[in-house]
Amino acid sequence: MRVATWNLNGIRAAHRKGLDDFVRRIDADIWLFQETRALPEQMPDDWAAPAGHEVIWHPAQKKGYSGVMTCSRVGLVEVGRGIDTELDEVRDPDGRVLHTKHGRLHCVNMYLPNGSSSLERQLYKDRWIEDMLAWGKAFVDSDEPVLLCGDLNIAHTEDDIWNPSGNRRTSGFLDHEREWFARLLDSGWHDLLRIYIGPGKGPYTWWSNRGRARELDRGWRIDYVLANAAARPLFRSGEVLREGGLTVSDHAPLIVDLDM
Repeated sequence: MRVATWNLNGIRAAHRKGLDDFVRRIDADIWLFQETRALPEQMPDDWAAPAGHEVIWHPAQKKGYSGVMTCSRVGLVEVGRGIDTELDEVRDPDGRVLHTKHGRLHCVNMYLPNGSSSLERQLYKDRWIEDMLAWGKAFVDSDEPVLLCGDLNIAHTEDDIWNPSGNRRTSGFLDHEREWFARLLDSGWHDLLRIYIGPGKGPYTWWSNRGRARELDRGWRIDYVLANAAARPLFRSGEVLREGGLTVSDHAPLIVDLDM
């Protein structure tokens, strides 16, 4: 079974830039898209979900903002939306978390908040990730295989960012965020791509549009597929398709293959 996660930076723009070609080439059984920033009715008439895939949209209440979408051709049952948090009056108004089940495999499609725009947003992110850590404990302890996939907006180690020294004070690489990510893994999640490729710089999954960051591969690894203990033995291989991050989005698709 092939699972792919991809922050599209807007599905309508991604569609215009050739998203469908990459979807066909990667040929994933399950797609987990983040930052769709659209409603289903806003898609062009010529757009269709990946052939043979069922689709569940979870858009944000605010138009043109955030949102996740999951597509599957191996069964698709919605289990829940959002995390347990008291930060918002309405559960998951930004469309950040969609939990689905595909046969016996659970997938949590997640777009973690970005704290770069203001101190207020960073404080929101800090509270959100602590709530998420507690909420995710049930998945870690589950006997059923669970994948936590998506844009987590944190580069965990110096191997996950091209310029660690220059970003010590940048949201996404703050000391307390990296410490939180270590606690997330210590709680029982397994970073599948890092397990597969071992230590070393990259591969990156996001590049700034500033300067020549994309051309020179000066990026961040902030997109992940994490597995609980029940899912870990099913993992066989993983890769980042950098070309997709240069052509369709500012993020690249992350692909994992499972024995299921």
